[in-house]
Amino acid sequence: MARASSRYVCQTCGESFLRWEGQCRACGAWNSLVETVVKVPSRAERSAARPARDAATAVPLGAVGTADAPRIRVGIGEFDRVLGGGLVPGSLVLLGGEPGVGKSTLLLQAGAGVATARGGVLYATGEESAAQVRLRAGRLGLLDGPAASGIAVLAESEVGRIADVARASRPSLVIVDSIQTVTVDELDGPAGSVGQVRESALRLMELAKGEGIAVILVGHVTKDGSIAGPKTLEHLVDAVLELGGERSGVLRVLRAAKNRFGSTEEIGVFELGEKGMLEVPDPARAFLVEHDSPAPGSVVAATMEGTRPLLVEVQALVAPAGYGTPARRASGLDGTRLALLIAVLGRRAGIPLGTHDVYANLAGGLVVAEPGLDLPLAIALASSLHDRAVAAGTVAVGEVGLLGELRAVTGLERRLREAARLGFVRAIVPRSARGSSPVMPGLEVLEVASLREAIRAAIGEAESRREPGRDGGRGGGRPPGPDDPRRGAPRMAEARPPMLG
Repeated sequence: MARASSRYVCQTCGESFLRWEGQCRACGAWNSLVETVVKVPSRAERSAARPARDAATAVPLGAVGTADAPRIRVGIGEFDRVLGGGLVPGSLVLLGGEPGVGKSTLLLQAGAGVATARGGVLYATGEESAAQVRLRAGRLGLLDGPAASGIAVLAESEVGRIADVARASRPSLVIVDSIQTVTVDELDGPAGSVGQVRESALRLMELAKGEGIAVILVGHVTKDGSIAGPKTLEHLVDAVLELGGERSGVLRVLRAAKNRFGSTEEIGVFELGEKGMLEVPDPARAFLVEHDSPAPGSVVAATMEGTRPLLVEVQALVAPAGYGTPARRASGLDGTRLALLIAVLGRRAGIPLGTHDVYANLAGGLVVAEPGLDLPLAIALASSLHDRAVAAGTVAVGEVGLLGELRAVTGLERRLREAARLGFVRAIVPRSARGSSPVMPGLEVLEVASLREAIRAAIGEAESRREPGRDGGRGGGRPPGPDDPRRGAPRMAEARPPMLG
């Protein structure tokens, strides 16, 4: 008979220990060991439970499988784009995101699209009741038509019963909302623990691979933005999708952190409204902010997400530091890259920011991690420091090196073509090493070789060379006169002590 015992299980990696320790010796996480009651089966029970396995045989690579199975279109173009053309039958997909960002709404709409095209969708919910799912479906207008009869709602949290219902009904898609709420009866840990999440994902993976049914799991995220549960969860699934965006805004961005059947560079842009997730018709324009007049510290960057060019506004604010260590804050971009650009600006471009607070942000809640954002961010910092706006209709793109040189980025012509389509008239880009500059009708392309030249072309030569002064960081101007209060008191001549005779 199995005996119950206590183990301390790491909530990060799943390693178990006999006693509590401050740091997990397996993964190095601190304060991650939680006491869990487990049942250790006896030797006889382990022998009886061990199934007889047939000898495995190796198969030549060319003889494996048959022709590729057609993908399952979910009926949402942006969703299919991120997946690489649709769901692969037998795949296991994990969708994560902050609470309230719209994960359940998006998957219910995706289930309606699959039910309309192919029929047979099982929606297993462990967080809501069937009546609550119906209320959301009514708000989305899914209670009429094929979705009303094609989606079967199962309010169940035990993964074994969910798998049994799926094997009996044979749906085209199974949605489990969420993986942190389902449990396995054979384990004693609570829902959401490392053991429960890992074993539940393994059972659902067996269902997907064995029966050829596409399975989508909803995953919670921790306070640092990572998927809650063991890291093995992300290794088990075929694709990891992340739905993000500012909760106070309406734009949502879907991107793939892992995809075995497609690219991880594509993104999908949605607008969250009363009717659910709506596809943005022109994503390249979605992240641009309209201003009455050009504002200092604002530069439009031409970024590239996969094969899709996106224009996003880079905003920077530079202010004199009051006391202590100057602040460095970045939202939507890499903070380490921001610190590097501050150092390059001070050393190579004559823009010292060491004694200033620096804040940088990407408008619209977009997160971009490509090197082409370096030049727009550097120009925005210089523009904010000297309080001089960049001319309207200007777009910038380029990578900045440690020596202050500018490097070309991939897909430059596609970025500039999109900028010209949106009405921009001037582009600041790195000088091509091949000597051929891109030509775009209606767009003036300014090629520069260094960061100093780029700042001079964006905000003017005099402003790019001006040093910040002590009067609030404005700098420049003529030196203070004899009656100027900034000059200070005159220095007194040093008095010599009288000599003793």
